[in-house]
Amino acid sequence: MSRYTAPFAEDGPATIDAAIATRLLGIALGRGGDYADLFYEYNVTGSYAYEEGILKAAGRSVSTGLGVRVRKGEATGYAYVEDLTMEAMERAARTAAQIADGGGAPAPVGLDPIAIGDRYPVETLSLDLAGEDKRDLLARADAAARSADPRVARVEASLAEQLREILIATSDGRVVRDRQPLLRFGIRVIVESDGKRQSGSSGGGGRVGWGYFDGRSPEWHAVEAVRQATAMLDAREAPAGETEVVLAPGDSGILLHEAVGHGLEADFNRKGTSNYTDQIGEVVASELCTVVDDATVANSRGSINVDDEGNRPERAVLIEKGVLRGYMQDRQSSEHFHTDGTGNGRRESFKSHPMPRMTNTLLLAGPHDPEEILRSVKRGIYARKFGGGQVDISNGDFVFSLTESYLIEDGKITAPLKDVNLIGNGPDVMRKVTMLGTDMELSDGIWTCGKDGQSVPVGVGCPTIKISGMTVGGTQIG
Repeated sequence: MSRYTAPFAEDGPATIDAAIATRLLGIALGRGGDYADLFYEYNVTGSYAYEEGILKAAGRSVSTGLGVRVRKGEATGYAYVEDLTMEAMERAARTAAQIADGGGAPAPVGLDPIAIGDRYPVETLSLDLAGEDKRDLLARADAAARSADPRVARVEASLAEQLREILIATSDGRVVRDRQPLLRFGIRVIVESDGKRQSGSSGGGGRVGWGYFDGRSPEWHAVEAVRQATAMLDAREAPAGETEVVLAPGDSGILLHEAVGHGLEADFNRKGTSNYTDQIGEVVASELCTVVDDATVANSRGSINVDDEGNRPERAVLIEKGVLRGYMQDRQSSEHFHTDGTGNGRRESFKSHPMPRMTNTLLLAGPHDPEEILRSVKRGIYARKFGGGQVDISNGDFVFSLTESYLIEDGKITAPLKDVNLIGNGPDVMRKVTMLGTDMELSDGIWTCGKDGQSVPVGVGCPTIKISGMTVGGTQIG
């Protein structure tokens, strides 16, 4: 049992029971709102940074608070407090209620607890371990990187850990609790040789505990970071222009996430600002492509037992064999589209209002052997790892830099390439998928998604993908 317990937990010092929640919801609806909800959050985080052979920084933070939301038609009132006294919580409820203009208020119905499963069971929570254990783990990564190759000049290793406990109560009668662990390890190395410098990185985690490192040790990540950096020491300029591109499985799903996934979030389509607006039932991708947003993947970084509006998310099919089937919905958008919700209402914290967000966005496996895909390419680019990028949600235009990529010649991966940018349009690229591997992989728990100033953890995944043509540029972006 973790030593961290939310103050509003059933056995906590500021227990929130049905009577308190019902009273606050009644105040929130007091000016005639259509709907109200309460979002309690307790968040504990820890961070460690190891550089130049020593632990350079360590931190721990704890935050607690309540966010109150009231909806009236299309308008939303929101207020939050960090003080969980009854006086402060009632003040927040009255403030949020001001979005409505008076009149009769619907009484909140009786609150019924919702049972949820556990998609991220954790045996040993990292937050419960001593700081020395985390320092020693980072020191192991540092030592492994330096011993892997004499050209390693600098090593930076980090660990971030979190436990988030939430309680949600809604005016339509739902009350649900969840505890969400999160862990992320990372290592970055710089190698130097003959006046050339290159960096490499590796990392992973998810909604996991200390047992994550039984599968992928800090030494494994260290060696992988050194491999990437040394491979790029002899990288040459990429051939510019239109060419075939093969995307590696796993982390290449970030291109799908950015260039396609955001356009499938329902709020952009409700507002008419997405390229996919009014395209339900239309062909928007190759018939090889089925895209889902799946919050149920065990221990994945983007998985959730319940969304931040109190709904249980399942696998949402977005594109099926090339045909657009639906959007990722929060409560407001699902009401607008007169459709069932998908459990994608997420928020960064109690200080933020929920909106449609991705969880684990995946392009499912296809029928082709990955080696067959490579053999089919006479000359092209193999994209193994992605860096920064820019995307226009309204039309799907994107530019992504690659941190690790190679030339494909006569069906074989050959020379490493540097300063490679992939330039294209998300919907157009999805239509140009000509082969799809059987090797679908999920990213190893490293991605965080930003939207409207809010950040949430997400997962991405895909198999090996062959795209018949993309523009390759030669100047790296930040």
